[in-house]
Amino acid sequence: QVQLVESGGGLVQTGGSLRLSCAASGRTFSANTMGWFRQAPGKEREFVVSISWSGSMTYYADPVKGRFAISRDNGKNTVYLQMNSLKPEDTAVYYCASAPQAWTTQVKNYNYWGQGTQVTVSS
Repeated sequence: QVQLVESGGGLVQTGGSLRLSCAASGRTFSANTMGWFRQAPGKEREFVVSISWSGSMTYYADPVKGRFAISRDNGKNTVYLQMNSLKPEDTAVYYCASAPQAWTTQVKNYNYWGQGTQVTVSS
């Protein structure tokens, strides 16, 4: 079992920044790929970004490239999502997820999910 708890969401104006955190506990964290997903009202959950167990590989969805940055601290069992230049279309519940592979780009491999944190970007 892996437990994931997100934090750092909130309300921000267009162009602002937020930093999300995801604290993991339970089974080995450092061996997992970690990812962030989001779900806007009335839309399906979508992939945002992922990071390999070592932090050496990342994969970003096109809408967030150049604005968002993922990082992880395996010593603290935490993954971060720095979000800059936020837009109203970034408004969503953001979820942290874990996959047991050291590196994967397959969404189907994510088997543990957090409860989510709300991010609202006002125009």
